[in-house]
Amino acid sequence: MIRLLLIELYKIFRRPRTYISFGVVTATSLIFQLAMKAGGREFFEFGMQDISEQFNIQGNIINGYLVAYLILQSLLIQIPLLVALVAGDALAGEANGGTLRLILTRPVSRTRLVMIKFMASSIYTIMLIVWLAVMALFLSLLVFGDGDMINLKSETFILLLKHDVMWRYACAFGFACLAMTTIASLSMLLSAFADNSIGPIIATMGIVVVFTILSNLELPLFTAINPYLFTSHMVGWKGFFDADVPYRAIGKSAMVLFLYTSGFLAATILYFNKKDITS
Repeated sequence: MIRLLLIELYKIFRRPRTYISFGVVTATSLIFQLAMKAGGREFFEFGMQDISEQFNIQGNIINGYLVAYLILQSLLIQIPLLVALVAGDALAGEANGGTLRLILTRPVSRTRLVMIKFMASSIYTIMLIVWLAVMALFLSLLVFGDGDMINLKSETFILLLKHDVMWRYACAFGFACLAMTTIASLSMLLSAFADNSIGPIIATMGIVVVFTILSNLELPLFTAINPYLFTSHMVGWKGFFDADVPYRAIGKSAMVLFLYTSGFLAATILYFNKKDITS
């Protein structure tokens, strides 16, 4: 199993498209950090103009914790596409290359093949999130320094002391790994139905975009189905930056994402075991 997993990881990281994701994360983080370095103070003063009339806020406000949070809000919306670039190619890429039938002639069951490809896609996803942590958080701390973190919301702001922030980021990145693994499992399911990777990648993003729109529409019909959409729970990482962390709500979101991941993986195995391999 380990040898087959290493082979799958080798296949993933020998493809140039794999490094597009790491490049996008790097470029976006650097551009955002450069912009905050140049005009972050003005941006912050504009956002805090109402609050600054009531509170005297001093210290290193534009610090690495705040910059990292802003980067996460921007990038975690785009990362599903970066995950789909690899996971969508897991099975469809083999079919498109004409190697799927050859692989299945080996003494490896179809179920095990799906599990190995899912594990490889999950490892890639986790590595991408770890790289995001390096670029968004640790590089921001190096450039901007640390300090108390201000979390701006629509109606309130939350002040988190600097010694109470790092564990929140650790939990947030862990939750992001779970959320992006759900995307990987969805993309792999769609990959099982296709003979090229373009379809699964586009379909994955289409589903994410439509579900995200439905999650944000505050209409009675959509409000009723929102709790059952996985996109409604992918933003659960933000709860770790509330003054009182809503552990129950975060746990519920994590369970929903886990169930979706398990369901997508089970559906992939069920379909792939019955699929007529012609290429």
